[in-house]
Amino acid sequence: MLPAGGPRHWYRALIRFMLKVEISMALALVLGAFGCAKPHGTVLGKSPKGEPVSILAIRAGDTPPQVTISGVMLEKCPVAGCWLKVQDQSGTIMVDTKSAGFVVVNVPLESKVTVAGKIVTEGDEVLIEASGLRY
Repeated sequence: MLPAGGPRHWYRALIRFMLKVEISMALALVLGAFGCAKPHGTVLGKSPKGEPVSILAIRAGDTPPQVTISGVMLEKCPVAGCWLKVQDQSGTIMVDTKSAGFVVVNVPLESKVTVAGKIVTEGDEVLIEASGLRY
């Protein structure tokens, strides 16, 4: 149905309608790009997957051998970046990155990290051999 008022009003109504459509399409593209995005960050090694477990659960032996943890990087190897220490709300654990083929030299201290890897016991110490890290 055409608006009353002649061709000039019709033209203005058409322009308003086209602007609304363009704005709606732009909004849909923006929401689509960010609404279902994968986790942000830089990945080293294999992308960590799975629900993070607590460091306390790892130390208690209540986890499978392959785990994912999430926390803050407190410390790292100052020379080669071949290990780091991660702290969550329940404790701190050392993570070895040598076998995964990546280093954390360029990862800033105090970064939030998610690490996937294998639990290893060396004497009395429990640590994680990383397979991947996201920060």
